[in-house]
Amino acid sequence: MTTYTEITTLPQWETILQQSKEKPFLLLKHSTTCPVSAAAYREFTSAETELDMYLVKVIESRSVSNEIGSNLSVQHKSPQLFLVSNEEPVWHTSHWNITETNIIEAIQHHQG
Repeated sequence: MTTYTEITTLPQWETILQQSKEKPFLLLKHSTTCPVSAAAYREFTSAETELDMYLVKVIESRSVSNEIGSNLSVQHKSPQLFLVSNEEPVWHTSHWNITETNIIEAIQHHQG
């Protein structure tokens, strides 16, 4: 299982977003009450990657989730997965499209 860091504060998110100028990362917006999100979480944690991986729980950390949506200019969905590089979502998807295969393909595509 791949490890990730949970984002729970706005300063933490701002630091991570700044760091994307140097290194891309994956971010899962996760609902702890949704079965579709539980399936996406399993796919997310199964993906083998060298990228840093982050998770925000949309109910428990609503202000962080809202700020992510605002910063990345993407309408909120849950579950939702982003590949962020240079402070922008270079790829994102949601719901049943969050699969280990899609994650790996997106990373390979954007790493050239």
